Amino acid sequence: MDTTQLALLALLVGAIIGASVSVVIILSLRARDRARAETSSIIPDGVREVLRGMDDPAVVVDTSSTVVAASAAAGPFHLAEGGVLRSDELRAVARRVRDGDSATTATLRLQRGAPPAEPRLVVVRATRISPRLTLLVLRDITERERVEQMRRDFVANTSHELKTPVGAVSLLAEAIESAADDPDQVRNFASRLTAEAARLASLTARIMNLSRLQAADELTHDRDVAVDEIVAAAVEAHAIQAGSAGVEIVRGGERGLYVRGDAQILIEAVGNLLANAIHYSPRGSDIGVGVKADDRVVEIAIADRGIGIPEGDQERIFERFYRADQARSRRTGGTGLGLAIVKHAVQRHGGEVRLWSRPGRGSTFTIRLPQIDPPADQVPPPRRRKKKRPTTAAASTPTNGAPA
Repeated sequence: MDTTQLALLALLVGAIIGASVSVVIILSLRARDRARAETSSIIPDGVREVLRGMDDPAVVVDTSSTVVAASAAAGPFHLAEGGVLRSDELRAVARRVRDGDSATTATLRLQRGAPPAEPRLVVVRATRISPRLTLLVLRDITERERVEQMRRDFVANTSHELKTPVGAVSLLAEAIESAADDPDQVRNFASRLTAEAARLASLTARIMNLSRLQAADELTHDRDVAVDEIVAAAVEAHAIQAGSAGVEIVRGGERGLYVRGDAQILIEAVGNLLANAIHYSPRGSDIGVGVKADDRVVEIAIADRGIGIPEGDQERIFERFYRADQARSRRTGGTGLGLAIVKHAVQRHGGEVRLWSRPGRGSTFTIRLPQIDPPADQVPPPRRRKKKRPTTAAASTPTNGAPA
């Protein structure tokens, strides 16, 4: 083998050795980088910027469940940067992702705010950023679930409430048919049939009113409305009912106040409160309707001296179909929707309904609505001060001669 061949062979061996060394170095660097990534808690570039732009609560946690980065919305859930995950369920979700799953989703109940606050239902999605870092994104679905539950309850309660009058109408129709030869029985069954039909019509109308209040985004007939107009129309609509029940409606308070809204909806809301007061007031008693303005808020209070509402029922009294006194509501034809309609009607006008009640002493429902200034054509002109006539000496001197 000549010198040239030996040189080529040496060159080839050197190239192989050099390539092998390069491969070893590259593999070593990659292993080092991999080891650093597995043991590093450095947040990748851009993650903090993404968190700052998120509306949902989101945090990045390490293997010790310490929050190393958080969005602004995570604060109310006690997920501040530098803190530790308080929830065992939340820590378990993050651990499950670190142990193998690339992403996972769970539904949990987490505390938001101070401990007396109601726990929130949240959907948590966990995604692994690195072997030591996990991204947790929370979505609060409490209100969505509550609305869905209300919808289910509304459908179930409506179906249940409609069964009674529909069944009664069917049975009474059959009874009339079987008693066709007995005029007295026909009149009796026809009277009861009319009452059940009226009850069914009232229930259907109230269900439609409540659905309309909940479905519409905006009031379609809003205008400047005089509170005097609302109260007068509601009282007039229930005057016959009050007379039949032997109670008197007494109106007092300020006049000339205005609110913005749909007059018909507000009249129905006040009318529903008056109807309830009449139903639960003893014969010979008074129902007071008072109006006043307080810090740009108009208050319309309906007070009765009826049986009152137990404290345990007061929180639920505005729920659909809820009746504190089931037997009395059945006798008076109550649907359990009147107060729910009042609540939603007032809320649609930016107001609220307050309740004071004591068993045996009566109840006071107060509608609070934002006050507006009277229209320009309704503002009374300023009173002109009368000029005083100059007093004469004779007029200023008493008849007994004493100095004035």
